[in-house]
Amino acid sequence: MLTKRHLAHAQGYLELGMLAEAKAELARISAPDAMNRDVCAVRLALLHEQQDWSGARDLAQTLVARTPDDAGIWVTWAYATRRAESLEAAEQILREAERHHPSEATIQFNLGCYACQRGDLKLARRRVNQAIALDSKFAALAATDPDLAPLRLHDAATDCQPGA
Repeated sequence: MLTKRHLAHAQGYLELGMLAEAKAELARISAPDAMNRDVCAVRLALLHEQQDWSGARDLAQTLVARTPDDAGIWVTWAYATRRAESLEAAEQILREAERHHPSEATIQFNLGCYACQRGDLKLARRRVNQAIALDSKFAALAATDPDLAPLRLHDAATDCQPGA
């Protein structure tokens, strides 16, 4: 019962932007419960808010090893890895994630963003289109995501060419 209370307090503090207090509440959770799924989710959210990308990367990697069936954890691991290490390292994570979750739109979309940032616009377009086919909400995101700006510029230039 104590764990639930500390976890609820940590979540509340996190929602209020009180990061030090959220961290203190998480520290009060005893060792047996410290690595349960709900506690780890809040800890991961805290690390994200703190922009502790190395910490978030390491925790997400541990969680992927425990629950590889959770596509969201793979995406979180890649996101933190991109910020802690490099786009290339994050892309490798998502390529592995794709083998486990071939129909996960978020993975396809992020792989499209990474391809775009590397300058492979053809692959970026294919990945983004695949994400949209899997989940139409990605069409709106593709129109605004900063990682896809080069793709949008390319598409606009192509549309303006005679015969396009």
